[in-house]
Amino acid sequence: MDKKKKPSHSALDNSLWSAKMLMKYSPAAFFIIVLLIPVEIGMQYLGIYLPSLVVSEVAEGQTLEHALMTVGLVMAAMFAGGILQKALNYIQSAKLEFYKNRLTDRITRKKLSMFYQDYEKKEVRDLASRAERATQMWNHKLPVSDIVTNEFGMVKNILGYFLFGTVISFASPWLVPLLTIAPAVNLVAVRAFNKWEYQHRPERADLGRRLGLVEELPDDFASAKDIRIYGMSQWIEERYRELSAENLIWKKKESIRRAGSRAADLAVILVRDGGAYALLISMILKNEISISQFVLYFSAISSFAAWVGGIIDCWNKVHSNSLLVCDYRDYVDYPDQDGSGSAEAEEHLSRLPEIVFDHVSYRYEGAGEDTIHNLSFTIRRGEKLALIGVNGAGKTTVVKLLCGLYRPTAGEIRINGIPVSDFRREDYYLLLSPVFQDIRTSFLSLAETVSGTYTEKTDLDRAERCIRLAGLGEKLDTLPQGINTKLDKRVNKDGTELSGGEAQKLMLARALYKDAPVLVLDEPTAALDPIAESNIYRAYNQMCVNKTSLFISHRLASTSFCDRILLLEKGHIREEGTHEELMQRGGRYKEMFEIQSCWYQDQNQDGGEKGGDEK
Repeated sequence: MDKKKKPSHSALDNSLWSAKMLMKYSPAAFFIIVLLIPVEIGMQYLGIYLPSLVVSEVAEGQTLEHALMTVGLVMAAMFAGGILQKALNYIQSAKLEFYKNRLTDRITRKKLSMFYQDYEKKEVRDLASRAERATQMWNHKLPVSDIVTNEFGMVKNILGYFLFGTVISFASPWLVPLLTIAPAVNLVAVRAFNKWEYQHRPERADLGRRLGLVEELPDDFASAKDIRIYGMSQWIEERYRELSAENLIWKKKESIRRAGSRAADLAVILVRDGGAYALLISMILKNEISISQFVLYFSAISSFAAWVGGIIDCWNKVHSNSLLVCDYRDYVDYPDQDGSGSAEAEEHLSRLPEIVFDHVSYRYEGAGEDTIHNLSFTIRRGEKLALIGVNGAGKTTVVKLLCGLYRPTAGEIRINGIPVSDFRREDYYLLLSPVFQDIRTSFLSLAETVSGTYTEKTDLDRAERCIRLAGLGEKLDTLPQGINTKLDKRVNKDGTELSGGEAQKLMLARALYKDAPVLVLDEPTAALDPIAESNIYRAYNQMCVNKTSLFISHRLASTSFCDRILLLEKGHIREEGTHEELMQRGGRYKEMFEIQSCWYQDQNQDGGEKGGDEK
């Protein structure tokens, strides 16, 4: 990513957008922020007026009753204003938390719905990480809400500037320009820091992502076994220290630059306030102002400086938060790739589909050549097609293209003669029941995992039938809560943990429950033992009734029941035919089959010999 790339939105645009979002999701917070402006200005003015009032009452020789009454009214007003201010701040905090949650929901929805091909890209994942930072608390700052509070903070500080500027101008007209111009140095310094921070945000996000992944490893059950058996703990610790050291270097750079901007601010304060206070002292020594006026002006100067600093501080914070809001908006507004919507999935749910790959090519971003190139084949209506090949042949890429997770670089995929690109993605997904290689269960129940919805909306009888058909019946019978047993012991006290094979069967049950016309099985038995695998194959014909199915496997013995087999090699179809035809042809398929068969036979013979010795 280009470090010199300008922000996608201006600070003004982001401020208006943020105010609009706040009005949409939490209008109460918006109106409280507005209401706090006169309350806080009033409290600040009463704060500088009270000391002057006390001195004036004493200096003018007012009676005790008059002084108590006058000062008491001001103090009562301050007390009431303080209570109101605290109450509004408390309510505002709760409402802004709700606002933050709503904006966080938008990121989550984007992650769940984004086109998979885009979601896989590293730059998109990095952008997502930066977008999340805009909705997270960092050093007591929450960018998505702070940009709104700071833009109204600027309004408050500008009003305070004019009010308090009017007060101190009575002492000397030179005080207002002196206290106004000096902070320009601070503005330049802070803007330079914000620019540096924005330019280096991609490296920081990438480092944070890598550090986070290493930090998560000790809590990952799947990794815990490898870490212990292979003695990886020391390597992980060293990697963590390396990344932490790299992160520390960035933090030092950031601290040095931030300290530089603060040093400029302190220098400005010394010159600005020192000169103003020297002028007031000179005036009182010359009897140009009274003691009560001195107290009023002295307090007003301190507050005026705060208003000027507040304007600059809010301005800088608006620009700083704006950069993070840019990342947020860039992610949630990331262009979505969807079909034209001219085709309706409903028309294809009740009939056996025909699937055509017409001269399809696909190249991964940054790759030097196509993973699959000019690939053409047809899966006939109701056909069980097997796709085989060595690792890297392009099988999983074909599956992702068929499932609409990728779009072809060239060529076209059609279902019942309709281009896949004519379907809306969510509509097209209704036609497919896939089981992928990568399996991850969640903390939901077995029933909810199979149905993909709440228990109340799940057909429990149907879910159980699918679970048993997928070969998970014996496991189901051992669970005290049956189909309602929750998964993941880390989240659920009475949960259960499934083995890799059991999880694979559960995913197969999920595909059966969906009952879509296209069944896609990508290595569905990779984690199963031979007996369970054999049982799945026997049930496969029943699963494929009234469906068009694509079956991928490395184990060639498992493809013999398919109607047709395609041998994929380097993105091309090298051989095609039934199991018997390919064996008679004596080509690459037969060679691979005999190698695997020989290995299985050796394994069986070894097992038999061991069994005899044990007897």
